Amino acid sequence: MSVASDVGTGPGGPGPTRRRHPAVRVLAAEIIGFRRNWRGWIMSSLGNPIAFLAAMGVGLGSLVDSGGGSATLDVEYVTFVASGLLAASAMQNGFGEGAWPVMAGLKWRRNFEAMMATPVRPRDLLAGRLLWGVVNFTGNLVAFAVVAMLFGALEPGPALMGILPALLTGIAFEAVATGYTASLGSDTGLTNAYRFAIMPLFLFSGTFFPIAQLPGVLQAVAVATPLYHGVELTRKLVLPGAAPPTVSAMPAWVHVGYLVVMLAAGWWWAARRLRGRLYA
Repeated sequence: MSVASDVGTGPGGPGPTRRRHPAVRVLAAEIIGFRRNWRGWIMSSLGNPIAFLAAMGVGLGSLVDSGGGSATLDVEYVTFVASGLLAASAMQNGFGEGAWPVMAGLKWRRNFEAMMATPVRPRDLLAGRLLWGVVNFTGNLVAFAVVAMLFGALEPGPALMGILPALLTGIAFEAVATGYTASLGSDTGLTNAYRFAIMPLFLFSGTFFPIAQLPGVLQAVAVATPLYHGVELTRKLVLPGAAPPTVSAMPAWVHVGYLVVMLAAGWWWAARRLRGRLYA
């Protein structure tokens, strides 16, 4: 009888092997795949914040500040934008990680089906991919924070503090995006979701201007959106002394609760849809 799965060979001879949790094995597989394209990851992680902050923060910001458009804010416009973009970039990365890679695993490459022939179960697959999201997004956010510091938009301490709420935002969006993707038969729905959901959220959830400047009805719509809560929570930590309209008067625990509920609901949905697709 083979005992290869229960014992290992070391300097002292055969001995018990510690089994890794299947979710950790999925994370390890993602890290191995990352080794092949880490150069592109570095380019995008540094290039995107540089482009956004140079165009929207410094370029447009100089016009806003000189024209008095930021007179109602407690901070310079580039600081306001940089603090919001931490959460907004995490949202985009979260949706992207839960969209096309999941579609590839389910339909194009079908490697998720191959995983089901191992001890990995759908819930382990989901947990492993979310763990990879934590690692991936943390690296992206650290790069963004460093770029923001180099631009003089954020102080080092507050910039690093903003990583945690932005990370929660990204993981919540990845969980929901995974459930949504597992419900689709083609990637057309992903393109439409990015065009009609992610981009409007990016533009109108308080990232580039306080939602107090929106009409009353649209303010209520913005407050109901998840990115608004991610942006506000991040901005409250990055700009601790700011007051309305730079940040809202809504307590931080409301934003945390919203994002945690979103993550839990996304986990439940994604686990159910992955199980239905992979065990069909």
